[in-house]
Amino acid sequence: MILYPAIDLKDGNCVRLLRGDMDKATIFGADPAAQAASFAAAGCAWIHLVDLNGAFAGAPVNAKAVRDILKEVDVPCQLGGGIRDMKTIEMWLSEGLSRVILGTVAVEDPNLVRQAARAFEGKIAVGIDARKGMVATKGWAEETTINVTDLARKFEDAGVAAVIYTDIDCDGAMQGPNIAATEALARAVSMPVIASGGVSQMSDLLALRDTGVIAGAISGRALYDGAIDLTAALAALQV
Repeated sequence: MILYPAIDLKDGNCVRLLRGDMDKATIFGADPAAQAASFAAAGCAWIHLVDLNGAFAGAPVNAKAVRDILKEVDVPCQLGGGIRDMKTIEMWLSEGLSRVILGTVAVEDPNLVRQAARAFEGKIAVGIDARKGMVATKGWAEETTINVTDLARKFEDAGVAAVIYTDIDCDGAMQGPNIAATEALARAVSMPVIASGGVSQMSDLLALRDTGVIAGAISGRALYDGAIDLTAALAALQV
């Protein structure tokens, strides 16, 4: 299972939100590129980036910080937040991102996801964010009546590289991930599923891994707080 250390960007800073609330942001650093370099030095295989302002604005907002990170590290990076058209997808991939994550647009324009997945094989992921099993969009500000599994199944044959599943009620709360819901999704679809939200200690990562069906896990606050040591976690997950 791949561990993706996360850098969430708000106003150019590295932050973590509590349950997706932009008013409940904790700033962990003012130099995202340095944070990315630290993750790379620890030996991570990927870095997960989120443009939080972009998710609300519907267009890139923290582009400078993302570009600084891409210049700083050679580790593959994936980015979500504010990527809602082909032009933005093409821009980010041409600038060195290894994967873009489409969230809101996966609900509003699923054909764009299919088109992008065909055009950029292996470089398109779908981000599904949910509260109580129902999909939320636009930076989690809008809730829908769409079931998580139903949305994921729409992209089964689209060539999507991965599904990133975030349980919003767990995110940033340091109370553990929703392992049961993530495992159920992973068993319901053939695409790799990456867990996000709530990873708070090493045992959470091991529990996700031990399901045998979850391809990756994203962790942010636990790494910043020191609850998880990245080097030790990466070593443990390779066993």
